[in-house]
Amino acid sequence: MSHRKFLISAAILALPATPALAQQENGAQQRTSGLSDDFHDDDMIIVTAPYVDQLDLLAGTSALSGDELAEDLRGQIGDSLTSLPGVSSTSFSPGSSRPVLRGFQGPRVRVLTDGIGSLDASNTSVDHAVTIDPLTAQRVEILRGPAVLLFGGDAIGGAVNVIDKRIPRDIPDDAIHLDAIGGYGSAADDWSLAGSVDVPLTPKLVIHADGSYRDTGDVRVPGYVLSPDLRADLLADAAEETEEGHLDEAEELTEAANQSGRVANTASRTQTAGAGIAFIDDGGNLGFSVSYYDTDYGVPSRPGTGHAHGEEEEGEDHEEEEGHEEEGPVTIGLEQIRVDLRGGVNIGGFFEALNFRAGYSDYEHTEFEGDEVGTVFSVSGIEARAELVQADHDGWRGVIGTQVLARDFNAIGAEAFVPKNSIESWAFFTVQEADLGDIELEGALRFDQTTVTANSINFDLSFNTVSGAVGLAYAPDDAAFKIGANISRSERAPSAEELLSDGPHIATQAYEIGNPDFTTEKSWGGELYARWDSDNVQLSATVYTNFFKDYIFEAETAAEEDGLPVFQYFQRDATYYGFEASASAVIAHVGGFDLIADGVADYVRAKIDNGGGAVPRIPPLRLLGGIKAHSDNLDLRAEVEWSDSQKKVTAFETPTDGFTMVNATAAWRPFGKDGGVTLLASANNIFDVQARRHASFTKDYVPLSGRDIRVSAKFSF
Repeated sequence: MSHRKFLISAAILALPATPALAQQENGAQQRTSGLSDDFHDDDMIIVTAPYVDQLDLLAGTSALSGDELAEDLRGQIGDSLTSLPGVSSTSFSPGSSRPVLRGFQGPRVRVLTDGIGSLDASNTSVDHAVTIDPLTAQRVEILRGPAVLLFGGDAIGGAVNVIDKRIPRDIPDDAIHLDAIGGYGSAADDWSLAGSVDVPLTPKLVIHADGSYRDTGDVRVPGYVLSPDLRADLLADAAEETEEGHLDEAEELTEAANQSGRVANTASRTQTAGAGIAFIDDGGNLGFSVSYYDTDYGVPSRPGTGHAHGEEEEGEDHEEEEGHEEEGPVTIGLEQIRVDLRGGVNIGGFFEALNFRAGYSDYEHTEFEGDEVGTVFSVSGIEARAELVQADHDGWRGVIGTQVLARDFNAIGAEAFVPKNSIESWAFFTVQEADLGDIELEGALRFDQTTVTANSINFDLSFNTVSGAVGLAYAPDDAAFKIGANISRSERAPSAEELLSDGPHIATQAYEIGNPDFTTEKSWGGELYARWDSDNVQLSATVYTNFFKDYIFEAETAAEEDGLPVFQYFQRDATYYGFEASASAVIAHVGGFDLIADGVADYVRAKIDNGGGAVPRIPPLRLLGGIKAHSDNLDLRAEVEWSDSQKKVTAFETPTDGFTMVNATAAWRPFGKDGGVTLLASANNIFDVQARRHASFTKDYVPLSGRDIRVSAKFSF
């Protein structure tokens, strides 16, 4: 597929920006993004949608920034966000982990960089890393519910928007501004370092450069690596092999069952670099950046299974058929080069601003089997969006926008389970809000056209989808509380993997089969929420449900192909429902400290209708509570996280035991809250308990890390 059509569209969208910057130089002051940064003392926090200050379609929004983000930093974005309500992680391995929102993962969750997709292959398979380094993130926003209509109708579960400074948003007050963070974690011998510099060249022009490096070893875990069920299966197989006189095979199975202490082949090494430049004045802004992401990480294999290679050639003996286990551990070497553009122009009149954002990615990763090249995955793509922001007219305001995407995907090798394919999509969206005093009304509408093409199998299919949402909130001006309701109708085009898969898949140890006759997935959703926000107390609670028609899911069949169980994609009706809540309250003032109690609770239940059973990999009930002593110079916090067992499983899943973890953190600012230096220390999983995430494909043989002592330092000056 050629990107020519897309490039022409993007060029047309961009044309107004450059001359208007000059024309608007003496115009009205540009609306602030409200993003907290390192240049100014600005504690204002809003979602990075500059056309709305408080849009109730974003009632499910939460965020991490500052010291809280630094304390939770891990190698992958999925594992960095699990303290937030409604968020879990795929936790495939330390080198590969995507967020799970309200029980949704894969194509139903979008991972964004400043509103543009990550443009990698992480949506294709759970063993593919997300090419966003949390070390370089300034702020991470979680958007759930109807809010995601701003960024994609397919993201029914929600979106994760990572904000960095590669395209500067502000001119530093000083001649040079430096940020740095470095740390060490004991559980995986995890060393990390990142830094950035911003330099104003003129009063309106600023350049930026950043880089990061992380090196981790195999992760340490308490007790046996394997879950009790999987370990029992391997020991039973070993006994059977012993009875049949296959002593070598029995010894290998016994050794695999008794693995303990560390999870083999979970080490990783990641390095990134980026540079950007931006022109910023009262009339608007225009900037671009170039970045590079490079990572090598291990892909742990399920013990007792082989690594499938497709059909064996006739004449190969049994040793050769099983020989794939001797080729060595599977590792992935990944590289991405990315170019990003962002601009905004203050127009005046009915539309106050035109905003533009675009990104291009050239991505490739190689899956190695020992020293041999197994499969090479490549993705090249462009995504762009433009938004006309309406000025406030007696409480009525909004935005009208368009979004385009062109992506080429190819996989070459024995495990190319999806054929070469291309995706082109175009979208139109609008979000409108009316403030009627104590009552607020919101509405959103989005149309997407998506075309999936695979020339090698003569596949070419287009999907038209329509999504919308309406919201009503009661929020008295003189009150601290707000209550509201949202109703949404979402529609998602099937992904290329759901349509076209036909081959062995290393990550899931299954032979996967898609269905090219799938129709779109439809969902009706509803939310009820309540919030209280006063000086000393913040409360938020949301209950939600989604009713799906033609929900797409994967289930095991009775067939076997190439020695692997066959998993096929199906469409059935399904139902999700759940709640998420968070609370924080100042309960006392003692010796210069505020004592703050906080908590998070979330739960989701998902099932295939008409007796179809549970949806796989749904996180169980989770409760997290903590108490914090806070002052300008020192924070001390202790917390307990309890996760229930998950026994509502499909036929091909195993139940997951519950766990209770105790964690503690400390943050010391030796020069005060504005001193620019923070020293952090944490002890995670203090009592070294064994824990597994039910949302993970690998939970039976890749548990969460054991006791992890972490220290880090953050500088900004």
